[in-house]
Amino acid sequence: KVEEVLTDGRRIITFRNGTKKEISADKRMTTISFFNGDVKKIMPDQRVIYYYADAQTTHTAYPDGLEVLQFPNNQIEKHYPDGTKEIVFPDHTVKCLYSDGFKETFFPDGTVVKVEKNGDKTVVFSNGQKEIHTVQFKRREYPDGTVKTVYCNGRQETKYSTGRVRIKDEEGSISLDKK
Repeated sequence: KVEEVLTDGRRIITFRNGTKKEISADKRMTTISFFNGDVKKIMPDQRVIYYYADAQTTHTAYPDGLEVLQFPNNQIEKHYPDGTKEIVFPDHTVKCLYSDGFKETFFPDGTVVKVEKNGDKTVVFSNGQKEIHTVQFKRREYPDGTVKTVYCNGRQETKYSTGRVRIKDEEGSISLDKK
């Protein structure tokens, strides 16, 4: 290896494989430029910023345990110390994955999708409608109070805000229509 001390106090160490390590004059910042184009920076605040040249991806590790990945398509992932992950997609959709298995996705149009650990899904649309998907049924709730449920056996039940109830059997025939 070759070590240079510059007039401004920086030290540059060059290794045989082409890797260079630069240490600031105050020794608070280190930059390592690897032979493959990767760059690792250790900042004065103890952040470690690693740039992967091939993938054009930056990985920043913070002293508190937070890790942030920035991809070339503008996707950003935050990995929190508690196991939570937050992904911001290029279209501004945000997906949160919690350590307990719960998932939430926020779409730019205002739609929110929540998925429980057991797979139950709730979709809240920006127009006020709500869908609930479970193993037993799929239900759509409308802002006017109407609720339509389709059960796993194919039976359909619609309860209107007026109090009317309509039930269709598995074949789609009306078995009850009470007004």
